Amino acid sequence: MNMEVDFGGLFLHNSTYDYDDYEGKVEPVGGAVFVSVLHSLALAVGLFGNGVLLCVLALKRRSWSLSDTFILHLSVADVLLLLTLPLLATQAAHQFEWCFGSFFCKFSGAVFNINFYCGILLLVCISLDRYLSIVHGIQLYSQKRCRLFHISCLLVWLISLILPIPDWTFLEISQDNEQGKTLCVHLYSRSVTDWQLVSRLLHLTLGFLLPTAAIIICCSFILLQLQRSSKVPKTQRAFTRVILPLVGVFFLCWTPYNITLTVDTIRGSTGNTEGSLQTALMVTKALGCVHACLRPVLYLGLCGNFRRRALAMLGCDTVQHDGSLWELCVGEEAPSDQSPDEVEEQKQMMGDDQQVQSTQC
Repeated sequence: MNMEVDFGGLFLHNSTYDYDDYEGKVEPVGGAVFVSVLHSLALAVGLFGNGVLLCVLALKRRSWSLSDTFILHLSVADVLLLLTLPLLATQAAHQFEWCFGSFFCKFSGAVFNINFYCGILLLVCISLDRYLSIVHGIQLYSQKRCRLFHISCLLVWLISLILPIPDWTFLEISQDNEQGKTLCVHLYSRSVTDWQLVSRLLHLTLGFLLPTAAIIICCSFILLQLQRSSKVPKTQRAFTRVILPLVGVFFLCWTPYNITLTVDTIRGSTGNTEGSLQTALMVTKALGCVHACLRPVLYLGLCGNFRRRALAMLGCDTVQHDGSLWELCVGEEAPSDQSPDEVEEQKQMMGDDQQVQSTQC
């Protein structure tokens, strides 16, 4: 009897599989869950915080200052981005598969960049105004230059609407035959490298590097002036305590995305793209979206005037003070070592500053 067993070449095909190219095909399950949760939390906190902020502004609309108007523009830009977060959260929950059609694909991508451009350009305007006021004693935005203020805000929105044109043009839904998914991606009609480079260079230079340099320069001179001179009015010092954290949180949220985008642009131009880099773009993009819910939290923690108004509104109470939400931001009383004359002089300066930024503008 023949007891030999024929394995049919079972051990003949024992070559190992090369996993070097598998990284780009791994489903980013952990990243997808993290992005989905992050978008959901940002949506809940952002809608509540910005809703309270807009209600507080609406209740004091008869006494708006220019700084309050800046807050309004920033809040509107944040609310626009928050409206797209349900789409992005659903996309992440479906392993980054897009389910909402071509229009919402373009809309979500464009609004994401509109929020970024509007936020950083408005911070440039605020920083420049504070720099001229504190360092040179020049009021860039005042009652006499009200038209300049509105022109600046209009230009910020126009630039923010023009720069995302590549998103409206090239963002499309596409079928990924390899993964069997519908994706929302940029589809460049001509040379991918040329159009992608132009689009990203505009974003990184006009949208990030140049405004960042302007903000850093202005804030540096402001800090130097505040350190050198003790004659800077209390209101301007208090305002600086708000604007500097706003700038810091903005760059903390948006810098990782722009660094990742720069790396992806450099590697894409050389033909070296990685799946992990695309996942990093998704995660850092979600971190940028989180910024839309952080500004009201900063106002609540730093601005005593806004905190009092918000708590009074939620408690159906009234607040008599009509000052700016950013001025008197610390909500502190005069130190005990100040003389009555100094306290009266401080109140007079605060009144003069609010009169300069009156709502007749």
